[in-house]
Amino acid sequence: MASLSLRHIYKKYPGGVTAVTDFNLEIKDTEFIIFVGPSGCGKSTTLRMIAGLEEISEGELFIGDRLVNDVAPKDRDIAMVFQNYALYPHMTVFDNMAFGLKLRKMPKEQIKRKVEEAARILDITHLLDRYPKAMSGGQKQRVALGRAIVRDPKVFLLDEPLSNLDAKLRATMRTEITKLHNKLGTTFIYVTHDQVEAMTMATRIVVMKDGIIQQVDTPQNLYDYPVNTFVAGFIGTPQMNFINCKLIKENGGVWLQFGEIKIKLPEDKAKNPDLQPYIGKDVIAGVRPECIVDTPAQIAVLKDCAFEAYVDVTELMGAEIYLYLIANRVVVDEALAAKKNIVIDKSGEVKLTARVSPRSTARSTDTITVAIDTARVHIFDKDTEKCICH
Repeated sequence: MASLSLRHIYKKYPGGVTAVTDFNLEIKDTEFIIFVGPSGCGKSTTLRMIAGLEEISEGELFIGDRLVNDVAPKDRDIAMVFQNYALYPHMTVFDNMAFGLKLRKMPKEQIKRKVEEAARILDITHLLDRYPKAMSGGQKQRVALGRAIVRDPKVFLLDEPLSNLDAKLRATMRTEITKLHNKLGTTFIYVTHDQVEAMTMATRIVVMKDGIIQQVDTPQNLYDYPVNTFVAGFIGTPQMNFINCKLIKENGGVWLQFGEIKIKLPEDKAKNPDLQPYIGKDVIAGVRPECIVDTPAQIAVLKDCAFEAYVDVTELMGAEIYLYLIANRVVVDEALAAKKNIVIDKSGEVKLTARVSPRSTARSTDTITVAIDTARVHIFDKDTEKCICH
């Protein structure tokens, strides 16, 4: 087993393109680390540098106590699982899994034992004589994992291994990979653009943007304490609502004002010393969809945070309903305005997504009263987009 240390890692390509900038991360032995971020953020490039498939431009990479910058991929004691499975089509499952061991001149009996053990762990024993073309995507993914397991590596690297699978199979394989990590007790480093995978599988998540680490933390801490608007918006489904508003002091309290609407901050948040310099200034309020409530009992408790909103669309998700709301809605006759070439200014409208109980009676085109639980509102600096307070 192994820990990893990435110290001031850079990846620079000819022409002045920097894909990864000053990447610093300590990965403990047996951790399940996930790199997450949008396409082009540098997560796969970083994984390939760890694997030795990309050269490190600057910085140092240690696996255990060993500096491996100039060590060949085959000598790093790692195994990589690719997005496209990378199976040999002319070989059976057994031969695909055994191929790397045969190259190492391992005794046949030992190879057989290792392959059969890995097949048993992954429940693919019945597939050992099949060829890849006769298997489903999920079965091929298990074979690719099996080929990595038989090598008994110190570190597993997985590059978007589930992206080619359908939604149901992806959910099943998420569970399988988590169980596999627990069973093997090995360090896993996993790349995905899917924040659901990251939230459900990782012990820690590395959120990346434009080749730079934004935040490294446990899934729950990323959700509860994002350091900036990018992390806040990337983690969580539906994504966090962002409201441009002004922080004002009025009637002995501190309020967030957007258009005609004012919502009061709780006393402990209002007294937060980090917030005081922003009184009278524009800020961004971050509100999770579940923090917008619509029941009379909840609104009664949050009466200083209630306002009216127009229900644009509703989505029944089974266990919950998503309400797509418009606050400060501009009500006009669109057809008449178009006829008279009148430009309607809707810049003051605020679009919000609320996650409410399936028993909600709100329907499209209704105007309803909702309230925001301001105890759970995040406030961000409008210029830097960094979090001021949670």
